[in-house]
Amino acid sequence: NRAPIIWFSKRQNTVETSTFGSEFIAARIAVELVEGLRYKLRMFGIPIDGPTNVYIDNDSVVCNSTHPESALKKKHNAIAYHRVREAVAAGTIRIVHQAKEQSEVSAGFPHGGFPFG
Repeated sequence: NRAPIIWFSKRQNTVETSTFGSEFIAARIAVELVEGLRYKLRMFGIPIDGPTNVYIDNDSVVCNSTHPESALKKKHNAIAYHRVREAVAAGTIRIVHQAKEQSEVSAGFPHGGFPFG
């Protein structure tokens, strides 16, 4: 029924100077939540087939996290970068690009965008 299984909303602990860094931090948090939820489902005896889709609307984050040959140019994002890359390489998640216009979350805001950005 397309209802959310888990909802997470929290202000990030760090101040980032670019959306690239913010999106990578959010992707790292999403990876940790997905892996925790997958572990819990396995403990309940529910088999999990294939990776979980994580939708991201930032082209640079999608490119850097899905293409192994892409190098990270911003070293202060290294921990989040390697955490997301590890999950993609392990087959736990699949990063999928989704345009902001197609996002169900942004559909409720005026002009299809978020109120603070």
